[in-house]
Amino acid sequence: MAAPRLALSVVVLMLAVIALTEGMRGAGPKKCCFRFNDQEVPKGRVVSYAKTSQRCSKSAILLNTVAGRQLCVRPSAPWVKQLISYLDAKAVPGQTSNL
Repeated sequence: MAAPRLALSVVVLMLAVIALTEGMRGAGPKKCCFRFNDQEVPKGRVVSYAKTSQRCSKSAILLNTVAGRQLCVRPSAPWVKQLISYLDAKAVPGQTSNL
């Protein structure tokens, strides 16, 4: 009679420990980059960008293209810095076009 109760207690204790350790981990980053596109991407093909999480091992920029693809690029590349400046200026609300 004591053996089944002991076994049940051990199983419940193990499940509690597993649940606690999984909860402490927290959610990880959604997307990290490990390989990078080194070729310059034309401005007209990029619709937006996002920075990867600081929890990723390598900092990167995710470029979202017109075709719906995501490309990982290095934030230190000069053409990436220019592209980010271009996209930021393009997205300024309230700015009127000179056309």
